[in-house]
Amino acid sequence: MTFWGLVQSLAVPKPDSSPSAVIVSGGKQYRVAPGDQILVDRLAAEPGSSIKLGRVLLFTDGNEVKIGSPAVDGLDVDAKVIAHRRGPRIESIRYKSKKRVRVHHGGRAHLTALEIIAVGGVGVAKEEKEEAGKSAKPKGRAKASPRKKVAAKAEATAAEVTEVEPAEEEKTEEPPKRTTRRTAKKETK
Repeated sequence: MTFWGLVQSLAVPKPDSSPSAVIVSGGKQYRVAPGDQILVDRLAAEPGSSIKLGRVLLFTDGNEVKIGSPAVDGLDVDAKVIAHRRGPRIESIRYKSKKRVRVHHGGRAHLTALEIIAVGGVGVAKEEKEEAGKSAKPKGRAKASPRKKVAAKAEATAAEVTEVEPAEEEKTEEPPKRTTRRTAKKETK
């Protein structure tokens, strides 16, 4: 998924029946549900590792709503680090005519892409089933069969040698081209 595809997927509203939570990461609040992908400020974690986000402000499972003050005790959100990226370029310019005021600021945010695995322990069983399915079916292309060893190489080199020799014999040498000689004009007096 591209960076902008990930940003657009953040704007999709969550259905009210699924378990969701409002979490805090990097001073910002995010509403998440199992299976969501979000962009947060850079976290110190390797891609592929799993982390727990402990500051859950609100949790709902469709029937019951738990509101924390400031956080709900005993609830964690499990997430998997997908990748570290940089956000879009943001620029700000201040200009005043005839006053020699020109200020230019710009930069790109360092972000981490996260995939939400479980919210408050809900969603873990679904992931285990997916992992069991993944182990049964290998992903990607199958390995290539090993190549034939020395015999195949010897035949290939012999075929190359026999093809090259007749080509060399058919060539006839052309006489070298003569360069035209410029003659100096004679001066007449």
